Amino acid sequence: MMSKKLAPSLLAVVSVLNLLSARPAWAESRPNIIIFLADDLGYGDLGCYGHPVIKTPHLDRFAREGMRFTQAYAASPVCSPSRAAILTGRTPYRTGVFTWIPEGSFIHLALKEITLPRLLRDAGYATCHVGKWHLNGQFNSPKQPQPSDHGYDWWFATQNNAAPSHRQPHNFVRNGEPVGPLSGYSGPLVVQEAITWLKKLRDPKKPFFLTVWTHEPHLPIESAPEFLGLYPDLWRNDPDRAQHHANVSQLDYAFGNLMFTLDELGLRDNTLVIFTSDNGPEGDGTKGRTRGSTGGLRGRKRSLYEGGIRVPCLIRWPGRTRPGTVCDTPIIGSDFFPTVLAAVGLPLPSDRVFDGVNLLPLFEGKVLTRSIPMYWRYHAAPGPFKVALRHGDWKILANLDFTQFELYNLRDDPQETTNLASKHPDKLRELLDQLRPLHQAIEKEGPDWWKGYKGS
Repeated sequence: MMSKKLAPSLLAVVSVLNLLSARPAWAESRPNIIIFLADDLGYGDLGCYGHPVIKTPHLDRFAREGMRFTQAYAASPVCSPSRAAILTGRTPYRTGVFTWIPEGSFIHLALKEITLPRLLRDAGYATCHVGKWHLNGQFNSPKQPQPSDHGYDWWFATQNNAAPSHRQPHNFVRNGEPVGPLSGYSGPLVVQEAITWLKKLRDPKKPFFLTVWTHEPHLPIESAPEFLGLYPDLWRNDPDRAQHHANVSQLDYAFGNLMFTLDELGLRDNTLVIFTSDNGPEGDGTKGRTRGSTGGLRGRKRSLYEGGIRVPCLIRWPGRTRPGTVCDTPIIGSDFFPTVLAAVGLPLPSDRVFDGVNLLPLFEGKVLTRSIPMYWRYHAAPGPFKVALRHGDWKILANLDFTQFELYNLRDDPQETTNLASKHPDKLRELLDQLRPLHQAIEKEGPDWWKGYKGS
């Protein structure tokens, strides 16, 4: 008879053996993971997404080498919540990161949240974060969790924007120590830190998880002369537009350097790389340096219309993603968490709700099953509509009292020009019946920091 003392240990061994036997054979190779996140990059800002002017040769080539998503979404129309969703797999209001986080704010990603770097570090991965952090208000302070507390072995970051601009930033911190003034431009500097870590600082015996979150093309924009030189006519006639376009090319250059390093180190074939943006473009697109493109979609950053939340997304995993594939399946930033866990052969934690789904079936041409519809909420969205939900081709927008609605069929009307709420009352009711309970459950689970919040 099995003793009560030995039973738990034996059960644990059996559980681990069952987990290992269930893993696909290719998961034994333990792929490296890179999540590269641009800041305020619009859906239409890359050449591979149709921009007629901006030069992005490295990302365009990357798109040809992997899978390009036409209906990818950020989990929020602003930055901090989108970042929280990527690291936790949960819609932002569940985690309490409900808005962009001002410096000194009480808002932060709590330690009770399970993050990708923590799970992967515990599973034997080397972990590194470089670039913008923006998941706490009290940056580099013991009063709130820092990147190392969320599982990063090495980090080189700013709280929010590069200061005073992308040029010669002086507000980076490396592993808790202020770095001081740097010579160069933010995106290339951030990627150079990642390259140095890959070549010299990480344990080469371990697989790695690397997040590269650039500041480009978020304000305050400054672009290097070599990228401004790509747009001589604009520089003469519209220097602010030239600065924006050059900033995207600066981002593209930095991304290309990182991909070249993977090739140089022989890491391309065993590295899953995800490239995306945290939200739509800033400003109105007509003045200043906020000239990002939504690709014709309605709304911009902070809006729950498509232009505020639909973003470029490119994924390359050689041998898993077929080169040149275009995928029209809707996906969202919270999907990266379960996708990465599935790619490395780890199970989802079972003690909480995850809103994201594993995207690996899409790499095999299979249909994606989503039990929780895509959901967005932003308290400072312009106009009355602060909540949105997408199910299939249909999207509903609502005010917080659930008394005003708009309904769109995104397959037929991706620009959201025709409100179908009165024409399709049954479909409106169907989506509302999904939205109400989901909205209430999310509010109940997350911290109530948002109540009475007066910030933007």
